[in-house]
Amino acid sequence: MAFLYIVATPIGNLGDITYRALETFKAVDVIACEDTRHTLQLLTHFGIRKPLVSCRARNEDFAARKIISALDDGQNVAYASDAGTPALSDPGSVLVRAAREAGHTVVPIPGPSAFATLLSVSGSWDKTVVFEGFLSPKPGRRKRRLGELLAMDAGFVLYESPFRILKLLTDLAEIDGTRDVVVGREMTKLHEEIVSGPVGEVLANFAAREKILGEFAVCVLGKKPSTCDDE
Repeated sequence: MAFLYIVATPIGNLGDITYRALETFKAVDVIACEDTRHTLQLLTHFGIRKPLVSCRARNEDFAARKIISALDDGQNVAYASDAGTPALSDPGSVLVRAAREAGHTVVPIPGPSAFATLLSVSGSWDKTVVFEGFLSPKPGRRKRRLGELLAMDAGFVLYESPFRILKLLTDLAEIDGTRDVVVGREMTKLHEEIVSGPVGEVLANFAAREKILGEFAVCVLGKKPSTCDDE
C-alpha cells in the first residue's frame, strides 16, 4: 500500500518549512502540486529534485486519477499547494477523498497556515472561530454571506486579495460597524503587517493608502463578551 502525504509549505518565509516536510519531499517518488513552477522554486531552494505532477483546482479531478494510478503502482506521493496547508482554500480535498476511497493511506504533514498564523496574533476572545476563506467576488453574494457570518456569535476568518480588501472592509463596516477586526497583510514576508481595531478605523487606515499590495487574511472577532464577576 502506498502513501499520500499532504504537506504544508511556507506562506512566505521559507524558514518556516518543517524538517519533516523536507524529509517527506526527499523520500517520496512523486510530488504533486498546485503550480509546478512555484513548487519547483521551493524544492530547488532546498536542493530537492523529484518528478512533479500538476494538481490544481481546474484539473483536480483529472489529476487525482493520475495520482491514484501512481499510488496503485506502489509509488509514494506528496502533495503541496502553493502556500500553507492544502485544502484550506486550496486544492487537495478532491485528491484526499480519491486516495482514501482507493484504499491508500493519507498522512498529514502539518505546518504553516495563514488561518492559524493570524489567529495566533489576533487576541481573539472567541471559543469558536469559523474558517470561511475567500468569499464570492460578486457583490450581492459576498454581502449576503457576510451578513450570515456576522449574525453568528462566533468570530470568523476570511482570505482576500489586495483588489477587494477595501470592498470587504466597507461591507463589514456597513453591516456591523461595532466589530473589531485583525488584518494580516503579507504575513511572514518582508513587509508583514498586522493592523487591528474597530472595522471603521481599519478601513480608514487602508483607504488612506496610495497603493495596496499583498495577500490578506482577515479575522473578524465575535461580539465582545460581557464581563461579570462570578458570585
